[in-house]
Amino acid sequence: MKRIRPTAALRAGVWVLALLAPGCTVGPDYRRPDTPVPTMWSEARYDGIDTRPADLARWWEEFNDPGLTRLVQRAAGSSLDLRLAEGRIREARALRRVAESGAWPTVDVRGAYSRSRTSENAFASSSQGSGGSSPTGSGNRGQDLFRAGFDSSWEIDVFGAVRRSVESADATVEATIEDRRDVLVTLLGDIARNYIDLRGFQRRLAVARNNLKAQQESLEITRVRFQAGLANYLQVSQAEAQVNTTAAEIPALEALSKQAAHRLDVLLGIQPGALSAELSTEAPIPALPPQAHVGLPSELLRRRPDIRRAERQVAAANAEIGVATADLYPKFSLSGAFGVQSISASDWFSAPSRFWSIGPTIRWPIFDAGRIRANIEVRNARQEQALTAYEKTVLTAFEDVENALVSYAKEQVRYRSLMDAVAANRRAVAMADELYKNGLVDFLNVLDSQRALYSAESDVAQSEAAMATNLVALYKALGGGWEN
Repeated sequence: MKRIRPTAALRAGVWVLALLAPGCTVGPDYRRPDTPVPTMWSEARYDGIDTRPADLARWWEEFNDPGLTRLVQRAAGSSLDLRLAEGRIREARALRRVAESGAWPTVDVRGAYSRSRTSENAFASSSQGSGGSSPTGSGNRGQDLFRAGFDSSWEIDVFGAVRRSVESADATVEATIEDRRDVLVTLLGDIARNYIDLRGFQRRLAVARNNLKAQQESLEITRVRFQAGLANYLQVSQAEAQVNTTAAEIPALEALSKQAAHRLDVLLGIQPGALSAELSTEAPIPALPPQAHVGLPSELLRRRPDIRRAERQVAAANAEIGVATADLYPKFSLSGAFGVQSISASDWFSAPSRFWSIGPTIRWPIFDAGRIRANIEVRNARQEQALTAYEKTVLTAFEDVENALVSYAKEQVRYRSLMDAVAANRRAVAMADELYKNGLVDFLNVLDSQRALYSAESDVAQSEAAMATNLVALYKALGGGWEN
């Protein structure tokens, strides 16, 4: 049997397709968005704000609180939110490999066996009446067929559809990495905020208990004076009412304290209550550093993960335009098959049983009712949406920082006024007690002074926690903490 060889034309076609493989890449090339950035923060004019270039990789250490540092260190290895974000990264990387596989040929191995039998009466009627002989009943019509071989196909990426798909997948992988960093920034901020809330509630609990003790002492004095005829029952009732009012606030503060601790447990990926022994001991609210390091606005675009993620999403959407545009152009493919086929297993691997085929193909859509161009418009619209989302993310980031700066600065002003109010209220309570004991003022003055002092001390505790929380919000708005 004569061996079949590829013709010269076929070989030339294969070489042409191979040379076209690098091809050209259609669609717009990506350019990073040009975003205007202010030279300075408008709310950085207050005392305690340092605008020099800042290293915020470990901003929580600015508080010099060992308990907070321990929680942050544990969160990086146990948080379920981070685990979810890391799963999304693995998914994006696998999808990138799926996109890349389109640039390579596919090869399938096939094997088959069939047993068939034709009908003995299939051709009987065709010969009757014409004088021909009928094949009815002649021969054994059962037959085996053995077949095995390779099938391959390769769509050559002439116009860059696969390359644009890989480009989009690369940008998506980078976006998911930035998403994980954004989750980390949020996680660290939430841990610090809930830790500060916990210490703030504990501080307010201490204030409430101290005031309750002082009010109980005033109640005992009032009862003694009532028994001595120096006070009336109304004054006793007023003192009892104030004691019970203050006592009623303690369970609510205890509940808030427990809830903050439980929230910390969940943020660390452990059962609520697991850190109860560690966190139940009262500790001070984390102290503020002498200076809050904020750096320059230009650093924000490089540091905040949500901005970096939005920029990568623009790049991915831009590459998808090229993927859709490539459908306008012809597609070149190369397919082939090689194998053996025989009706008998004994000569299955002999030379006459071999078969093969190879040939290039071209496919070019002529009419599709505008589907391809509509798909390109869809990709363009998505790219415009991604670009708008990026611009909005940048503006929101600047807003977050400016709001955090003004909140942090103004809360310090409020804190100083509250401290002055506490000092004045303490003097008023001491004077009212002394005057009441000497019978010079009514007991209502004592109650009013005590209520004002308790309110001011509670406000001071809240303000101290708010200052620390606002500083956490500032560092979170600046996007610090993911570098580690």
